[in-house]
Amino acid sequence: MKKIKIVCLFVILYTNILFPQNNKFDELVQTGIKQIYNLQFTEAGKTFAQVRNEYPDDPAGKFFEAMILWWRIMLDFDEERLDNLFIKKLNEVIDDCDGILDKDPNNVNAIFFKGGSLGFRGRLATVRENWIDAAYDGKDALPLVYNAYELDPKNVDVQFGLGIYNYYAAVIPEKYEFVKPLMLMFPSGDKSKGLKQLKNAASSGKFTKTEAKYFLMTLYYGFEEDFESALKYSKQLKNEFPNNPTFEKYYGRILIKQQKFSDAKTTFSNITSKCEENFIGYNNRIKREAFFYIGVSNFNLSKYDDAKSGFRDCLQLSREIEGSNVSGYQINSLLYLGMIYDKSGLRDAAIQKYNEVLGYKNYGRSHSLAESYLKNSYK
Repeated sequence: MKKIKIVCLFVILYTNILFPQNNKFDELVQTGIKQIYNLQFTEAGKTFAQVRNEYPDDPAGKFFEAMILWWRIMLDFDEERLDNLFIKKLNEVIDDCDGILDKDPNNVNAIFFKGGSLGFRGRLATVRENWIDAAYDGKDALPLVYNAYELDPKNVDVQFGLGIYNYYAAVIPEKYEFVKPLMLMFPSGDKSKGLKQLKNAASSGKFTKTEAKYFLMTLYYGFEEDFESALKYSKQLKNEFPNNPTFEKYYGRILIKQQKFSDAKTTFSNITSKCEENFIGYNNRIKREAFFYIGVSNFNLSKYDDAKSGFRDCLQLSREIEGSNVSGYQINSLLYLGMIYDKSGLRDAAIQKYNEVLGYKNYGRSHSLAESYLKNSYK
C-alpha cells in the first residue's frame, strides 16, 4: 500500500495558474491567496466571491473557493465532511475550463485551472487512498503541465508545475527502485533543473511564490536532508504567515533535525498555547505533536522531569485521539520514558516501558532500540 501511495503521489502534480493582465484582478487574487494561507477563510470567501462577480467568465474565483475548502481539509485530514463539496467545486472548474477550451484550445488560463483542479482532486484521492482515481487524475494532469510550458515558457509562474515534475521525476525513482519501470511511461526528470525552476518561482513568481517555498521546504527536509535550506524557506513562510500551523510545525521539526532544541521547545510551546487559545487549525493532533517534540527537546537539554511531562501529555492526548489504535507518537513516547527512567536509575520502570514498546507494532527502530535497552540500560 505504501508503494502504491508513493507512485500516486508522484504522478499527482501541482500545476500553476496564469491570470489575465489586469491589475485589479491580480490584486484581488493575491489578497485572497494570502488570506487562505493566513487561514482567514471568511475573508478569502468574500474576496473570491468578488472575483466571481466581477470576472464571471474566469474560472479563478471558483477555483480559489475550492482552495479554501482544501486548506480546511488540510488542517484535519481525518475529517471527511468537506470532501464531496471540494470535489464538486473542482469538477465545476474542470467543466468550465472544458467549455472554454472547446472554443479556444490554446487558452492558457483554462489549461492551468483545469490542470490545477485535476491535481488537487488527485491529491485528495491519495489522502483517502483512492489509488485508481489518483492515478487517473495524475495521468490527465501531466500533459497539461507540458502544454502550459509550450504556450508560455518564459513565465516564471509557469515553471512551478514543471519544476515539481522535474525534481520528483528524477529523485523518486532513485529513492524507490520499484518506481523505475513505471517511469518508462513518463518523460525523464532533471533534479537540478527542477530545483532551479522552483527557486525561480519562490523568488519571482507572481502567484506561486508561497506554494513554491512550501515545496522547497518539504523537499529539502524530506528528500535532500539539507536542513539549513529547509530552515531558510520555513522561516520565510512562518514569518509571513505566523498563525499557519502547517508552516509553524515544519519550522519546529526542522529545528529538531538541526538539534536546536531550545528554539524548538519555544516553537512547540507556542503551538500548544495557540491550541489552548483555539486558534484556527491548532487542533489536538498538532497539540499532540507539540507535546512530543517538547519532550524530545527537554530530553536533549537534560531536563528529564520536564521531558517526562511532555511525553506523558503526548500519550494521554494520543489515546484520546486514537482510542485503541497506536501511533508512532505513543510508541516513541514510551521508549523515551524508558530511557528517562534508566537515566534516573529506575531500572524496573524502564524495563516496563521497553516491554510496552515491544507489545506494539514496530515503528522505525522502536523494537531494536527497546531490545537493546533491555539488555543494556540506556546511559
